[in-house]
Amino acid sequence: MKILFYINVLSGGGAERVIANLSNQFANDNNEVVLVTTYATPNEYYVIDKVNRINLESNIRKEENRILKNIRRIKCLRNVIKIQKPDVVISFMEEPNFRNMISTLGLPVKKIVSVRNDPKKEYPGKMGDFIAFHLMPRADGCIFQTQDAREYFPAKLQKKSEIICNAVKEEFYSVKREPIEGKIVSVGRLSSQKNQHILVEAFKSISDKFPHATLDIYGTGELEKELSSQISASGLEEKVKLKGNSSNISEVLSRADIFVLSSDFEGMPNALMEAMAVGVPCVSTDCPCGGPRMLFDKEKNGILTSVGNIEQLSEALEELLANNEKKKYLGNNAKNRANSFRPDEVYREWKTYVEKVVRS
Repeated sequence: MKILFYINVLSGGGAERVIANLSNQFANDNNEVVLVTTYATPNEYYVIDKVNRINLESNIRKEENRILKNIRRIKCLRNVIKIQKPDVVISFMEEPNFRNMISTLGLPVKKIVSVRNDPKKEYPGKMGDFIAFHLMPRADGCIFQTQDAREYFPAKLQKKSEIICNAVKEEFYSVKREPIEGKIVSVGRLSSQKNQHILVEAFKSISDKFPHATLDIYGTGELEKELSSQISASGLEEKVKLKGNSSNISEVLSRADIFVLSSDFEGMPNALMEAMAVGVPCVSTDCPCGGPRMLFDKEKNGILTSVGNIEQLSEALEELLANNEKKKYLGNNAKNRANSFRPDEVYREWKTYVEKVVRS
């Protein structure tokens, strides 16, 4: 097959990492792969030489409004598709999905769109409704990450869609766990979506009962100063640390006694899946669009708490800190569940689905 992947940028997020990895896997499997981004950014995810990389524009024209930018980008994408003549165009996220559907009008090419976050957040307003309920159902296929996300869209799109989890790198499966008792770890951008504020509050409520417990929060973002102030005001400077970004999250997870995801919403949370692959007992909010709930499978593989509920989160932490058998049970179950996230398994699902759409 000749496959054209399209996303805005190739750095900074889970969707970008997934599309880079898929491009490499399809190219290594003797497919011709073109990876198109709207523009280049620093620190892009690695793409092998077999993948043909194309940027639609060399610089960002800040003077243009959103409508003019979209028109120009649609024209550029359509021109690339005409020249490259792929069998299928696969796009990730709202704006690329919109441009995929418009730029391919009248062209003999299959179209697959992919939803990578909570659709209520990813497709807001009248334009979001137009894309989700009128434009995307015209695609030849769609990849969702959760059943909840799929059910948001019209039945016409659901019927030709597939649910496929993200892949977790093999390095996380081979990690030797050497947990430090009481070390709680969280990984994610420091943002309102990830809601580390409630994690700090929940930890505060149990820190006196478990004086050996610590909380390490990995990531950077716009709420770094606010979180630092919250930690200081709570008198937790010695126990709660903002660790910034890490180049070796698998090593960080090897020392974690408990992993926590405190998000208000997610697509399919990569950080949580990586912790499960290592075998760390996990606690997560039951955030839309249903990723943690699907991963935990009726709490056999982790503990769910209501979004924004500090009391439930603190109770879950207390339960695990006080119960080594429960930690062992959840950690083992999580690692077994994570076998379905292995790269070869996830790629097989993608390949089977894409071939099916191209043949249809």
